Amino acid sequence: MTVGQRKQSGSSGSSHSDTPVLQSKDAGEGSGVALKKQIGLVSACGIIVGNIIGSGIFVSPKGVLENASSVGMAIIVWVTTGIITAIGALCYAELGVTIPKSGGDYSYVKDIFGGLAGFLRLWIAVLVIYPTNQAVIALTFSNYILQPFFPSCFPPEGGLRLLAAGCLLLLTWVNCYSVRWATCVQDIFTAGKLLALGLIIIMGVVQICKGHYYWLEPAHAFETFRDYDVGLIALSFLQGSFAYGGWNFLNYVTEELVDPYRNLPCAIFISIPVVTFVYVFANVAYVTAMSPQELLASNAVAVTFGEKLLGVMSWIMPISVALSTFGGVNGSLFTSSRLFFAGAREGQLPCLLAMIHITRCTPIPALVFTLISTLLMLCTSDIYTLINYVGFINYLFYGVTVAGQIVLRIKQPDIYRPIKVSLLWPVIYLLFWAFLLVFSLYSEPVVCGIGLAIMMTGVPVYFLGVYWENKPQCFHIIIGKMTHLCQKLCLVVYPDMKDQNKEDDKSPQMNA
Repeated sequence: MTVGQRKQSGSSGSSHSDTPVLQSKDAGEGSGVALKKQIGLVSACGIIVGNIIGSGIFVSPKGVLENASSVGMAIIVWVTTGIITAIGALCYAELGVTIPKSGGDYSYVKDIFGGLAGFLRLWIAVLVIYPTNQAVIALTFSNYILQPFFPSCFPPEGGLRLLAAGCLLLLTWVNCYSVRWATCVQDIFTAGKLLALGLIIIMGVVQICKGHYYWLEPAHAFETFRDYDVGLIALSFLQGSFAYGGWNFLNYVTEELVDPYRNLPCAIFISIPVVTFVYVFANVAYVTAMSPQELLASNAVAVTFGEKLLGVMSWIMPISVALSTFGGVNGSLFTSSRLFFAGAREGQLPCLLAMIHITRCTPIPALVFTLISTLLMLCTSDIYTLINYVGFINYLFYGVTVAGQIVLRIKQPDIYRPIKVSLLWPVIYLLFWAFLLVFSLYSEPVVCGIGLAIMMTGVPVYFLGVYWENKPQCFHIIIGKMTHLCQKLCLVVYPDMKDQNKEDDKSPQMNA
């Protein structure tokens, strides 16, 4: 390997052009290392389903019911949130095949609204959204593993955090070692979590057949345990949105998809209806065995459900749920690291994060960065506050991205779109989005305000770190030496975009 200079293509305002880096000897001949297209349709569905069904369905039922104020309204929230998620997924499917770049909504926002808007999306993702999401799922994994050992009290906080950190370390190593290993883990644990939820649904059907459907009868389903409040109902939608969070994660790995023009939309159209069906009927099953008061009193809803119906076999449920959340951590690490990789490749994060291993072709620096940020987030253990942060900020950028679909239609009406949906769908999604934002700000202005304040701290960072090109030479030298050292430690180089583009050209495009 030799020392060369990074060539930034398509990255305006970058400050990394003078950074010395290691490159493959053959990079100039188009035979260097590159991200490989190894994700087929089955693995693509596994990524979506596995990321959505992480911990939300096992944690959020409590938050949804508490804010919805009745069983009937909670079920309406789950159904409505699933429909809105499907509409958002339709919009993302069009954007994903129109702008076929890894990075998901970050890439779309940056291309449509410019560098600052894209950086703010990246900034809040780095600081809050994805570290928080991974920390929440890892803590839930720990809770379900340790709960059987502490039947009469809560597991110790230190134990929860240590086990969550061990889970994150193990799965980061798997993702660094092999993309194929990571996707295999995702496929296996996605199948496992569907079996666990299938068991819950089957037990619910048996309960209904036995006549245990008191809380599903219309006369009782809408009995309130406190008065309805529009702001609280909006918060219940936010809690439900956390459970559906991850529906857009496949868009982060578009460049690693086999035939993305076909497999991206197909995976979305298969996965979202499956998850909605599973979620709605899992929540129906919960209320066949538990009253609303019992459900609200439980910190591990699925475990309580299993204890009531499985007897001596109740240990199956916490183990099944723990395995489910374990797979959720894997999927989140896999996809969020690609977001940071894409941001670095565009010159908006340190250039080291855009590098991949010379033989394994995995983005090791981005994965390690994701791990460190998530471990720092483990210092906060209030899981429901974290869910509110994630739900609000995610919804903010989901709406901005969907609005970008309309803007792109106006700015570039003739651009090739393999999929073109009616503009009625993004309008419906944006109306629902605005409802959630307004009443979330009204109901919990402090939580939402802190999230917005964190996001706005990215503005000076953007102008100092990205927009300001003429930094002192000593700065470039220091960064260059640090990057060079980390490259040697991790054995990473910049991916060869020529090879990547060749693979993209081989993918057949669908007719519009």
